[in-house]
Amino acid sequence: MEVFLIRHTAPDIAKGICYGQSEVDLLPGFQEEATRIRAAIASKIAEATIYSSPLARCVRLAQFFAKNYITDERLLEMNFGDWELKKWNDLDQEALSDWMKGFVKVSCPNGESFMELYCRVESFFNYLTKTKEGPVIIVTHAGVIRAALSLLDKVPLKDTFDHKVDYGQVFKFQR
Repeated sequence: MEVFLIRHTAPDIAKGICYGQSEVDLLPGFQEEATRIRAAIASKIAEATIYSSPLARCVRLAQFFAKNYITDERLLEMNFGDWELKKWNDLDQEALSDWMKGFVKVSCPNGESFMELYCRVESFFNYLTKTKEGPVIIVTHAGVIRAALSLLDKVPLKDTFDHKVDYGQVFKFQR
C-alpha cells in the first residue's frame, strides 16, 4: 500500500506560539500551497482513501483534494495541554526544560507525552494495515508525521525531532 503523509499548509499564527491541538487559521496563500501539493499527488487522488486530522487546518486541505475524506482523532497533533496558544518563551522554563529533556515519556501539563502521540499513530497504522490495500493520503501535523516516520523507518523516538517536516511537505511510503 502506498501511503502519502502530508503536513497541513502554513498557519496564520505568530512564530513562537505553541498551538498543538488548538484551532488556528491558515495563511492567505492556502490556494497556491494546496494547488502545489495536489499536483504532487494528482495521479493518486482518485483512487486513494483520504484521511485527515479533524482540525480545520487539515480538513481544509483534505477537502481541496476530494469531497470524500475521513477524519480520525488519532491524527490530531500532540496535545500541549496548558501550554496551548502560549508563547514558548512565556512558559515555566524549568517545566519546559524537563519536558524537552524527556519529551518521549514526559507529558506537558494537562497534555500528553510524545509516547502517547506515538501510540495513537501506531494504532492508526495498524488499522490501515488490516483494512486498506490501495493508496492512502493522510493530511495531518508535524508531530504525527514524525511519529509515523519513527514507526515506518524504525527511528528511536528520542531522535524524532531530527526529521524536518515543512508545511505542505509530502512524504511517500510503501507499507
